[in-house]
Amino acid sequence: MLDRFRIQQDGVPIYVQLRQQILQAIGDGTLAPGARLPTMREVAITLKVDLNTVQRAYAALERDGVVTTGRGRGTFVTDKPPPADPALREATMERLAYQAIASAQSQGIDPAEFARTLLRLAEKKSDP
Repeated sequence: MLDRFRIQQDGVPIYVQLRQQILQAIGDGTLAPGARLPTMREVAITLKVDLNTVQRAYAALERDGVVTTGRGRGTFVTDKPPPADPALREATMERLAYQAIASAQSQGIDPAEFARTLLRLAEKKSDP
């Protein structure tokens, strides 16, 4: 897992890059539900970044219900995301959509083209 992490000097905060890469690994199945993430210290040493930066990324993932951390046990991908009330779910989807649009545009990608790719990948993932 550690060999997948890459830090770019593109102005995006390191903790955001790390969080996005972990989310991508979960989304593409590299990190399955229940999988243990590398320790924060391992990530910090491998990437040569401050431990606080890694802690910030892991904390954001935990706050979003993507991972759970057990003191002395490690950090694990949650089995399933926590249930959200409909209003919170809608707000979360909009926030994620705006983030995706901004991310696509910053990479010179047309948001509509990105949306088509997202739908294609989602359909592919849901196929048995």
